[in-house]
Amino acid sequence: MAIDSSSPIEITAFKWVPEIARGQVRDLRVRWALEEVGQRYEVQYLVLGEHKQPPHRARQPFGQVPTYQDSEVTLFESGAIVLHIAERFEGLLSDNPAARARAIQWMFTALNTIEPPLTDYMFVTIFEAGKPWSEPRRAAVEARVHERLGELSQRLGDRQWLDGGGFTAGDLLMVTVLRIVEGKGLVEQYDNLAAYMARGIARPGFKKALADQLAGFAETPPPEASAWMEKQQQGKRS
Repeated sequence: MAIDSSSPIEITAFKWVPEIARGQVRDLRVRWALEEVGQRYEVQYLVLGEHKQPPHRARQPFGQVPTYQDSEVTLFESGAIVLHIAERFEGLLSDNPAARARAIQWMFTALNTIEPPLTDYMFVTIFEAGKPWSEPRRAAVEARVHERLGELSQRLGDRQWLDGGGFTAGDLLMVTVLRIVEGKGLVEQYDNLAAYMARGIARPGFKKALADQLAGFAETPPPEASAWMEKQQQGKRS
């Protein structure tokens, strides 16, 4: 589906982020879900700092993106938004109550069980790599990552998708979570997980969502980004 300024569905996204964050900002999850269910949407882009101002905090009290708004509801948190989309439109949840419950189970698993150790890994290896506490923690963090990935790999087995049937909202969130460490040599150690992730990102809906997110970013950092980037560099040096 195309981005459509006349759509009753509006999401928020950042107008600019550093290169490392492009393709990872969580509006990607919402865009992908909308592509899978065939819904057009409008994007309100926020400049740096605007996400912390009162108008946006009225939608998202923690000053983050994405948010979602349609004719009935305004939501924040990417997992909640994807669940709303999957429940409102056909394509991401089964009509069978048991299969539907299992897909929602995997949505929660992706966000609550798999994502935290992967995010922790990114902090100790990239975002806080220069901090004195990061290197001593790295071995333990990697052990937790492999514990969870190993368990996920064992459960997936030779299935195409997590529940053994078609692609669901649970797979959508799980693939986006695994992508947090794509190319870091972690998921790649598990052949079935690597193939599973590849199947997800090969879907036309994902490709369109990613292309649209990347196209929305301004190439030139806004003036206020200079102070922000310098602050980040100082944090790495401290």
